[in-house]
Amino acid sequence: MRLDPRAPLVLDTRELGRRPGSQRTQTLDAPAPADLGIEVLRVPEGSPVELALRLEAVMEGVLLTGTATAGLDGECARCLEPIRDDVVVDLQELFVYEESDTATEEDDGVGVSRLQGDLLDLEPVLRDAVVLSLPFRPLCQEDCPGLCIECGARLADDPGHQHDDPGDPRWAALAEHTFDEPAGHPADKRSE
Repeated sequence: MRLDPRAPLVLDTRELGRRPGSQRTQTLDAPAPADLGIEVLRVPEGSPVELALRLEAVMEGVLLTGTATAGLDGECARCLEPIRDDVVVDLQELFVYEESDTATEEDDGVGVSRLQGDLLDLEPVLRDAVVLSLPFRPLCQEDCPGLCIECGARLADDPGHQHDDPGDPRWAALAEHTFDEPAGHPADKRSE
């Protein structure tokens, strides 16, 4: 599939001229692609992603380094409260020239980013960096107590929250009976 040079995360490296050592810096805001994140924490699609990049020509291709900053929306894994936060990730990737032997030398091209002509696609690099930086179980606060297992109340809102202890349900039938201590138990009479 050919890259669209007008796509927001496709960069043109033509001005580097394939001269090792030539470089340029670039800052841009691009809309976040779909599904940038994990199920409970993500960068909303279309929200701005701020990119501060350096593109440098090297022998094998173009080395991209920089940072990406974006806003996150999600929910706490314990209490389901909304989470609003920012993520800042470092980016570094070597995009090899199409005709380079580097890809065939390293794992037959698996995991190697390639330039298409003078274009590079930043989306896979951004996606990997953001997803790998996110916590597996995001929390609204480090010591979030979560929800009550009985009624679902948010425990952070009601620290003294408790229910009557029903006890072990297997003994519930016996709780209805009262047992009086018999006067003169037979075992007591034998010891006299």
